[in-house]
Amino acid sequence: MLKRFLILIGILGVLWFEVPASTDSSSVILLEVKGPIGPATVDYVERSLEHAKSRKTPLLILQLDTPGGLDASMREIIQQLITSPVPVVTYVAPSGARAASAGTYILYASHIAAMAPGTNLGAATPVQLGASPVPEVPDSSEDNSSVSGSSAMERKIINDAEAYLRSLAQLRGRNVEWAVEAVREGASLSAEEALQQNVIDLIAAHVPDLLAQLDGREVQLIHEKHVLHTSGLTVKRIEPDWRNELLSLITNPNVAYVLMLIGIYGLIFEFATPGTLLPGIVGAVSLVLSLYAFQVLPISYAGLALMLFGLALLIAEAFAPSFGVLGIGGGLAFIIGSIFLMDTDAPGYGLSPVLVGVLGVANLAFFAFVLGAVFQARKRPVVSGAQTMVGSKAVALEAFEVEGQVRTKGEIWQARSPVPVEAEQALKITGTDGLVLLVKPLNSKEEI
Repeated sequence: MLKRFLILIGILGVLWFEVPASTDSSSVILLEVKGPIGPATVDYVERSLEHAKSRKTPLLILQLDTPGGLDASMREIIQQLITSPVPVVTYVAPSGARAASAGTYILYASHIAAMAPGTNLGAATPVQLGASPVPEVPDSSEDNSSVSGSSAMERKIINDAEAYLRSLAQLRGRNVEWAVEAVREGASLSAEEALQQNVIDLIAAHVPDLLAQLDGREVQLIHEKHVLHTSGLTVKRIEPDWRNELLSLITNPNVAYVLMLIGIYGLIFEFATPGTLLPGIVGAVSLVLSLYAFQVLPISYAGLALMLFGLALLIAEAFAPSFGVLGIGGGLAFIIGSIFLMDTDAPGYGLSPVLVGVLGVANLAFFAFVLGAVFQARKRPVVSGAQTMVGSKAVALEAFEVEGQVRTKGEIWQARSPVPVEAEQALKITGTDGLVLLVKPLNSKEEI
């Protein structure tokens, strides 16, 4: 029996390795990336490329419309494009779309760069510099000892971005000089100008037109040259799934910011009223999601520390009112930390000033009034329950030696006495044991 089982396993193993991977050579994959480039975009592109590779798809079209995005996310996507065994066409479409900033780098890195009429690309200056003019690189013969640290950092950022885009232009045989202008001068081009200056490979009105122009074109993959055969191919669109939608939601800086506050509030409520569970669970989940988002987003840890310090001052105001000194200081620290939280000026990755202002004022009001009232209420003496009966008078309803029933404040309770008790005897309540009162006989001289 064992021998037959082993033979069966061997046959199944052979069949497993001999079954060819499923292929989809009759269609091309189309991705639509619209909006800022971020962690969710990386996940979308990476998993789509893996799908195209496993299905041996002949071509992947990345339809792009973006104002820019995060530098780290852009570089991850470019690494995927450069090493992809599947030819990738970045197609800036529809008309009116753009491939600005990070989009320009992605367009340069693709095997084929295409644009629809009425689109544009460029403005590839690193956005961390904001609106300040790009500093000119001084002549090497000049004395640079007086150059400020910020100017030196700006030059490093510019030089790094220029070298990166220039290397991509050289890799794909595209216009190197314009790549330098796009970084140093923030230059932009229309689709027609980009085609004339060898920045892109072709202009196509729509996807079928794009496939028709790509047929027979040769592209350079990572290890070999490949001729595209796109005639008669159908288009298979891959939409972002629930995982990608969730990642896109929580990596929105405003959503991550709100999740962090919900997490902090939830944990504070759980600590203030132990056993409620729901605030603690919601708070813990929200806090973990926000920490994950902050891990993949370019945040300023100084801003985050200032926010946490502000919250600590607000909590201190709730515990020990200081006539508003701690509360106002905490509110200001929280708002300033929120403004500095995102360490980037990339489009779509800044906190809303309105949201920061509203939540800053709400935090101050919440900690000053709501939490203050909760903690002050917890300091008040107990006015109900078994503990309030300690020291009160009770009357035995029956004679008992150890336990029996007594009446106190119009209620009947089970009581326990260290000495025998007679019916109708006056008793004094000395304590409680769960729902049992601890009593002792009341002396005639003792007053309640």
